[in-house]
Amino acid sequence: MGPAMSAYIISNLDVHDEAELADYVKNVPGTLAKYGGKYLVRRGKVDTLEGDWSPVLVMLEFPTRAQAKAWYGSPEYRSLRLASFRGATRNLILVDGV
Repeated sequence: MGPAMSAYIISNLDVHDEAELADYVKNVPGTLAKYGGKYLVRRGKVDTLEGDWSPVLVMLEFPTRAQAKAWYGSPEYRSLRLASFRGATRNLILVDGV
C-alpha cells in the first residue's frame, strides 16, 4: 500500500437564510485543525466557463480520507452541521486526491 493521499470534502450550498447559517460559518473553522483540515475554497467568486452551473462552493483539504471522515462525524462538527440545515441545503462529497 502506498503513502496516504490527501482527501477533499467539496460542498455545493444553496443558502436560503444567511442569518440561520451565521453560527455555522463562524464556528466550523475551529473544528478543522484537530483533524488536519483546512479551507481551500470558502464561497469564493465563481466564473462558469462551461454549462449552466453556478455553485456556491466550499472545499476542504484533509491529510487523509480517515481524518476527513473523523471530522465529519465528530461531535463538535455534527452539532453545527445539524444546525446548518435551517439556513442551507447542500450536496457534499468526499473525494481522494491524486
